[in-house]
Amino acid sequence: MPANSVDYAADETKAAVNSATESATKLSAEAQRSFAEAAKRIERALSEGIEQLRAQSRAYSDTAGEQMDQAQQYMTERVRERPLAATGAALGVGVLIGLLLAAAASPRR
Repeated sequence: MPANSVDYAADETKAAVNSATESATKLSAEAQRSFAEAAKRIERALSEGIEQLRAQSRAYSDTAGEQMDQAQQYMTERVRERPLAATGAALGVGVLIGLLLAAAASPRR
C-alpha cells in the first residue's frame, strides 16, 4: 500500500505542476497581448501628436513668413521715403558694431 501512496502523490504532484505550467503559459500569453495592445495605443497616440505638431508648425511657419514679408516691405518703403536717414542709421549701427567688436577683441590689461 505505501507504494501506491507514493505513486498517487507523484501523480498528484505531476498534475499540479502541469496545471501550474498551463496557468503560467496562459498568463504569459495574456500579458504579451496586453503589452502589444498598449504598444499600439501608445504608437497611435504619438503618431497623432506628431501630426498635430506638424500642422501647428506649418501654421506658425506660414505666419512667420508673412510677417517677414511685411517687415521687409515696410523697411523698403521707409528707405525709399528717406534714403539719407536710412543710410545714416545704417552707418551708425555699423560704427556701433565696429566699436563693440574692437572692444571685445582688444587685450585687457
